[in-house]
Amino acid sequence: MNTMERWAGKVALVTGASSGIGWEIAKSLVQHDIQVVGLARRFDKLQELAEKLGKSKFYPIQCDVTKENDILRAFKWAEERLGGVDILVNNAGNTMPSLIIDSSIELCREVINSNLMAPMIFAREFINAIRKRNVSGHIINISSIAGRYPETFRVPVGIYSVTKSSLYTLGVELRNEIMACNLDIRVTTINPGGVLTDLLKFALNCGDEITEKITLLSGKDIADTVICALGASPGAEVFELTIIPQKIIVGAPVPQLEN
Repeated sequence: MNTMERWAGKVALVTGASSGIGWEIAKSLVQHDIQVVGLARRFDKLQELAEKLGKSKFYPIQCDVTKENDILRAFKWAEERLGGVDILVNNAGNTMPSLIIDSSIELCREVINSNLMAPMIFAREFINAIRKRNVSGHIINISSIAGRYPETFRVPVGIYSVTKSSLYTLGVELRNEIMACNLDIRVTTINPGGVLTDLLKFALNCGDEITEKITLLSGKDIADTVICALGASPGAEVFELTIIPQKIIVGAPVPQLEN
C-alpha cells in the first residue's frame, strides 16, 4: 500500500501558496488527492491556481500571516466548510535586503512576525483543532539551510537566518508538547538550500540571470520532499530534512586529486 493513500481526501493548509515553493507544494498535494486550502496575500494568484487545479480541490483564501485574525478566520473557514485541517505547511516567509545593524526595529519585527510568530500561531491553532477532533495530523515547517547551517554561508543575510533558525527549535518544542499531550501529530522541518523564488531574487537584488551563476533547487524539489515526509511509514517520523542542489556552483574550481 502507498503510504500517501492515508492522506487521500484529507485537507492541507499551505501558507504562501501564491507562488514559488508554496505553489508547487499545493499542486503536488492535489495530485495526491489531498484538498488544499491555499493562503497568501495575492488573491489573484491564488485564483489562478484554483482555475488550474480545480475549485473543488484548491480553495483560495486571502490571508496576511502577520495578522492573527486572518489566521483564525482561515481555520474557521476550513472547519466549517471542509471539516478541519489535517496537514499544515508553514511555508510563507519574508526577508529584508539589509543588515541587522542597519535595520530599523519595525523592519526586523515585520520579518519576525512573518517567519516565526505566524508559524507558531498556525501550529497552535492546528494542534488544538486536531486535539479537539481526535485525529492524526502533520505539521511541516519550511525553514532554510541559511537558518540550520548559517555558518556555511560566510555572508550576511540579515535577520532572515535568525528567524529560520528558530523554526527548528519551534519544531522541537512542538514535538515535546505533542508527546506530552499524547497526540498523533508528526512534525517535520525542511531545510532547503537555494531555491529559485521571487523571495531569493529580492533578497539578492537580482533577476533570472542568477541561474547562470549558481545552481539552484526548484520549487518542485521541495514539494517532492514534503511528499517524502508525509509518506513516511506508520510509526516513523521524519523530523528533519535538508535538501541541497546536487550540482556545484557554475564556474567554481573543481578540486583535482593527485595520482
